[in-house]
Amino acid sequence: MTPEERARACARLMLEKDAASRALGMTIDDVAPGRARLSMPVTADMLNGHGICHGGFIFTLADSAFAFACNSYNQVAVAQQNQITYLAPGQAGDVLTASATEVSRSGRSGVYDVTVTRQSNETIAVFRGLSRTIRGQHFPEEGEPA
Repeated sequence: MTPEERARACARLMLEKDAASRALGMTIDDVAPGRARLSMPVTADMLNGHGICHGGFIFTLADSAFAFACNSYNQVAVAQQNQITYLAPGQAGDVLTASATEVSRSGRSGVYDVTVTRQSNETIAVFRGLSRTIRGQHFPEEGEPA
């Protein structure tokens, strides 16, 4: 299995179990070792009292892209710390895209940067996620016990 096939298999299995991302209409546009790109439409149900996309939904999209990127090696990884900076509001009807890229991966720790853009390519948020691998895999690899 190539690293790209492994990343896609991990993403497929994770998305099957990820009710939250699916419920918000997220789709995986691309995944590869150490990176992932997800999209999500902003619906009227996602607007806050100011009539703009609630930051929690933007954070959730970025966090999901981070999760798919740091789990792309078939090692279970969880968030250790995340931080987001909002630069512009999301609007109803926008399609937001979160692009996660691995910055560093050493031992059990990883650092990932995520940029969230709208369809015009305007950046609306930047996110940094720190991951930690824990025991387990998404699927058994050939030659390993199930």
